[in-house]
Amino acid sequence: MKSLPVAGENNTGYDRDRQFGDWNDANRDCQNTRAEVLQNESKVKTSFTTAKRCTVKGGRWVTTWDGKTHTSATTVQIDHTVPVHEAWGSGARYWTKAKRVAFYNDLGDHRTLSAQTSKLNSTKQARGPEAWMPPKHRCAYIGEWVAVKHRWGLKVDSAEKAALTQIAGSCPNVTLTVSKA
Repeated sequence: MKSLPVAGENNTGYDRDRQFGDWNDANRDCQNTRAEVLQNESKVKTSFTTAKRCTVKGGRWVTTWDGKTHTSATTVQIDHTVPVHEAWGSGARYWTKAKRVAFYNDLGDHRTLSAQTSKLNSTKQARGPEAWMPPKHRCAYIGEWVAVKHRWGLKVDSAEKAALTQIAGSCPNVTLTVSKA
């Protein structure tokens, strides 16, 4: 966390759809990133809406922010640990569109995307840890946040860094291993 560079955020010109795109199907198996995350995180074999097996219908997901169990894919959303608006203001505005799309669909590190309760994900929106924290597993959440920021070479602003440092002060020391994107 100490090595995250600090800089003011600049969100001028942000347009989620235009700059980050949507869920893609990188391996062309008809399952987009959302479906891949749902399959990866389900505690049981997933079911699908059709025989083509493109869209996940059911499974069993335990959302880490609140510990609730969900069996319908429609009751969870896929959360970007570091919201795309936050990423834009923290450095993604200078990336190519291809790199922003890769961030949006990052399946290379399980900490980047996760199935979460729709209500909490909607409450979080584009806020960072200085303005929003999950009700449970806060230490794990900030570890994931820091890992994603490192993975993608994103900066933190001073309020964000202060919040991360303050919350981490009550957490056990952990070593994060991060592969750069």
